[in-house]
Amino acid sequence: MTIETIFNIVVVIFTVGNLAAMGLELNVREAIKAVRNARFVAMIFVWSWVVGPAFAYLVTKVLPLAEPYAIGLLLAGPAPCAPFYPVVVRKAKGDVAFAAALLLLTAVGTVVMMPLMLPLMIKGLTVSAWAIAKPLLTLVLTPLLIGIAIRVYAAKAADKLFPVVKKIAGLFTLLVLIFVLALYGKKMLDSMGSFAIGAQLLFLGGMALVSYRVGFGLKQEQRSVMALGMGTRNIAAVFAVLMAIPNPDSRLVVMVVLVVPLSVIVAFAAARLFAARAGAATGDARP
Repeated sequence: MTIETIFNIVVVIFTVGNLAAMGLELNVREAIKAVRNARFVAMIFVWSWVVGPAFAYLVTKVLPLAEPYAIGLLLAGPAPCAPFYPVVVRKAKGDVAFAAALLLLTAVGTVVMMPLMLPLMIKGLTVSAWAIAKPLLTLVLTPLLIGIAIRVYAAKAADKLFPVVKKIAGLFTLLVLIFVLALYGKKMLDSMGSFAIGAQLLFLGGMALVSYRVGFGLKQEQRSVMALGMGTRNIAAVFAVLMAIPNPDSRLVVMVVLVVPLSVIVAFAAARLFAARAGAATGDARP
């Protein structure tokens, strides 16, 4: 068994574990309640699958990125909302009901939209829509729905399973990073002068800032929820698609992997800022 084969197994467990943990933690009642807000649902769609992919495409045209790096950014374009999203929402003092709805809608929407959008966004992509959809269905949607089903029909079991699954997901997230450093460490160093990191930060930070500022009447705690979802990427979904691409360029893999630490940096910095603003708003509301 080669190290590349072991890496692929680790990525599968990482993907399934993170999505199962998301399902086990999801408050379905709160999600369904927020989904009834048609404006919120429309905003999620526009930010996630209109503005996000368009902005990623714009960044690839503005910055002189090598093609593999550009493709890596485009893969992340239609995949909003990171697996650690609930953690940063709590830190930001965001609206939990809206966060639950956004988490559910973006997870399901990503499975539907990525296979439709990526062949149109990435010129010369030879992978079919079904080849993209298949790993998303099996590695993203299925574990998410299983987690949700356990949460709905066996809440006590979900409470017991969640810490275990979360620890497994965290362990394999760490293993993914270790394997990437071992396999692609030199390429990551080479990317320092390639605009790859700058492109990711511009995309992630730009999505968080614009979706927060252009709130369309949402309250502060709701705008922060939107910004944290749009300013992070569902790395599990992106990895699932990456695995469907035969013999991907190592620079493409590096660009995808860079989403993990950079999403964390952007999300936790933004959450700290949003929490301070939420506290200020609460203070202003006191008599």
